[in-house]
Amino acid sequence: MQKILYITPLFLFVLACGPSKNSHSGGSPTVKRTSPSDPRFIESISMTPGEEGPGANNSANTGRLIGPGHSSVSGAGMNIENGTDLQFKYAIMLDENVESMNNLALLQFIDEWFGTRYKYGGSTKSGIDCSAFTCTLQNSVYGKTLPRTSREQFDQSQKIPSESLQPGDLVFFNTRGGVSHVGIYVSNNKFVHASTSYGVTISDLNDEYYKRRFVGAGRL
Repeated sequence: MQKILYITPLFLFVLACGPSKNSHSGGSPTVKRTSPSDPRFIESISMTPGEEGPGANNSANTGRLIGPGHSSVSGAGMNIENGTDLQFKYAIMLDENVESMNNLALLQFIDEWFGTRYKYGGSTKSGIDCSAFTCTLQNSVYGKTLPRTSREQFDQSQKIPSESLQPGDLVFFNTRGGVSHVGIYVSNNKFVHASTSYGVTISDLNDEYYKRRFVGAGRL
């Protein structure tokens, strides 16, 4: 008997994301869950071991981020169930170890303000400028009071070398003459600030724009 082979065409749909401007976006990435056993995805970044991209459990990132069913994060012995969505979210954004995301007050503050639009002279969630943002963050997270302008904050802070930066330190830039922009260092060369283009966002000190305009760092 002659066998007849039926071949069903397979259509592959490739979903492509458009490149984002610079290294940050205008809004905070979200964590999407389908069931407790599913991998978590943040801006199309999978935490599933073996996949490519930031947070992948490959030779370059082993022990940095792990997926469901894996017992611990290397270095701290932190069980996966002890890590919050907020810690995973910002570990990926900052390309950092999950266990180093231990300042939950800072992460919560950033998350609540992320995407707030820039408004010169503003100091609320309807609009805020860079120095008002650093004032509000320092007071809310660290209980410290800063003067209102970036120049005054620069003058008041103790100057430190950039290689000594710690979370909560101030970073200053010359964007339009003198000290005219300020942000708060978070981790791994990343800082949070109220950007005129993106509002409250996270940027990288190594970005060419900020690298050329970096004035110095300060500690309260």
